[in-house]
Amino acid sequence: MQKIIRTLGILLILTTIILPAYGGLNMEQSVDDVIKQLVEKFGIRYKDSITTGVSQVAKLWQEKDGSIDDMTEFCLNNFIIDENEKALSFQKITRNFEQLSGLLVEMDRSMTWGMQIDEGPMTAVDALFSQFSLSPYVGSTLFDTKIAFWVLLNFPVYSTGDCARMGKTWSAQKWAEVRLAQTFEDRIPAEVSELNHSVRVDAENYISNYNIPMHSIVDENGARPFPEGLNLITHWGLRDELKAQYQEKDGLKRQEIIYDVMKKIITQEIPAAVINNPKVDWNIAENTLFGESNDNSPEPDTRYQKLRNIFLAEKKADPHSVMNKTFIDRKFNSERRMTEERVKNLFEELLGSDEFRETAKLVKSRLGRNLRPFDIWYNGFKTSEDMTTEKLSAMTMKKYPTAQAFWEQMPEMLMKLGFSPEKANFLQANIQVDPSRGAGHAMEAGRREDKARLRTRIGKKGMDYKGYNIAVHEFGHNVEQTFSLHRVENTLLQGVPNTAFTEAFAFYFQERDLELLGMGKRDEHNEHLLALQRMWGACEIAAVSLVEMRLWHWMYDHENFTPEELKQATLQISKDVWNEFFAGPFGAKDEIILGIYSHMIEIGLYLPDYPLGHIIHAQYEAFGKGKNFAQEMERMCSAGAIDPDIWMLKAIGTPVSSKPLRQGAREAIAYLRK
Repeated sequence: MQKIIRTLGILLILTTIILPAYGGLNMEQSVDDVIKQLVEKFGIRYKDSITTGVSQVAKLWQEKDGSIDDMTEFCLNNFIIDENEKALSFQKITRNFEQLSGLLVEMDRSMTWGMQIDEGPMTAVDALFSQFSLSPYVGSTLFDTKIAFWVLLNFPVYSTGDCARMGKTWSAQKWAEVRLAQTFEDRIPAEVSELNHSVRVDAENYISNYNIPMHSIVDENGARPFPEGLNLITHWGLRDELKAQYQEKDGLKRQEIIYDVMKKIITQEIPAAVINNPKVDWNIAENTLFGESNDNSPEPDTRYQKLRNIFLAEKKADPHSVMNKTFIDRKFNSERRMTEERVKNLFEELLGSDEFRETAKLVKSRLGRNLRPFDIWYNGFKTSEDMTTEKLSAMTMKKYPTAQAFWEQMPEMLMKLGFSPEKANFLQANIQVDPSRGAGHAMEAGRREDKARLRTRIGKKGMDYKGYNIAVHEFGHNVEQTFSLHRVENTLLQGVPNTAFTEAFAFYFQERDLELLGMGKRDEHNEHLLALQRMWGACEIAAVSLVEMRLWHWMYDHENFTPEELKQATLQISKDVWNEFFAGPFGAKDEIILGIYSHMIEIGLYLPDYPLGHIIHAQYEAFGKGKNFAQEMERMCSAGAIDPDIWMLKAIGTPVSSKPLRQGAREAIAYLRK
């Protein structure tokens, strides 16, 4: 059922057994009467379970559900003491919820197909269908039909803290029961869920179709530094092109231009006519247009309006929450199952470490120049046998001219990673590859009859290296999604503890993209380089995550803000985080580059999962040395969506920790300085 709620976009409240004041009816005294009647019917030995179940039902029972007498009758008729009947009922819930979840996933995928999949021109009706979803109504309907109340009556709700303390001894069956009950810990009205879905789809469509035609850019000398047909989505495409330029002899100039484009997007000084429009010419130094258009009007803070819309929608869910009264708390305590304080400390531990500062010195030395702000994306630790991105793209476009070609070669890639032929064929049979309009993503299946989806950009000439690199990352997600659906003991436990764990698997795959092309040997030297790349990447995205975390606190502290005020806050917070952690190593202050990430605009507090993913990835790498990690991965994923630290203890023997990441960087620095 947990995956149903992810599909709906309804926030789960998983952090407390204490439920709100009785919903809609004055029944505090009546609850005692109901409990008394149930104890008389079923016996004193069941009093504790009866008290818990009736109290949980009463807290969310509303006038529209019936009178107090109706609630009493419901409890008398639906409290189960026969273990065989309870087990059979649970089995039916598991089966039905898997089907419900899966069908909702498939319907939403179909409705958004035209906006997400590159199969011809988009039409106005595609945008309309992308807003259509039945998902927001399912949560409230489960209460209206009393299914949710049956669950609350018969299964106790445990807090996230209780799960962490008690869950080490729980069986998979117990965990599935716990996750089922936690699903119904709040009651979000359908109209609130519908609004949340609508504004997020709108923001996603805005980001997915925000492309910069790079050939339109004209430099101060009148030259066009970028080839015709190069359209880069923000921020992913711009960032990846900037990273690719490290392999080019004259790449620094183009990096400076991309950096300028990014800053103009953050400040919203970018001319609106440039976006998705290859017919204009853009003098970027003067920020003016010429040619077919000379309308220099900037984008009207659209970027920040989209984020404001998401904030306002989440605010409407706040009154229906229990102990987690804000989206921030719900996101960390309920969905991520790790407190914000713990996550923040992990990130600041990395950014304040000697390993980060020493790695910065190495980056400066390897570049042979002072660091520029965009060097947060330096990727020169990753060996490519002196292959430029252009040469790599020629290789990948030939190898993967279509989505079908990538799918057909999946077993070969999987066997290179250590999977048996049988497992490789099983995984291929449960994954489909689609050409993406956006940067690319992985979409899990909701039921075992369906397939996970791998989406990446595929040009007319085939999959370039950037698209391939993304595809390998998403492939890692798909493998996890397939194992954690088909190998868990109960589909109510589908998935991993939080998004960071699947990101870690995706990073594991992505780090081996060159090996899958028959390049990039993993000898001792390259292992140390990769350790530094992990550290550098983790610190970059940790800083970006801190910006987003502080920005959400700012929004809650200034609830009536305008898009302009939100923009100014983003700029200031980006500068503050930069100055705190990067000004010293980089030798520059007040940079705003940390505010470019599109995740901040379309999702909301998703970014912290990436640095957590890097931290966990380093733990996977340390654990996997000398082992067949492919076999270990299947075992690890079979644990399902349990507590993060308990999952890690089962998987590798230690809780979530940044020590392996920092230790790997420290050893690599010492090695390279010999």
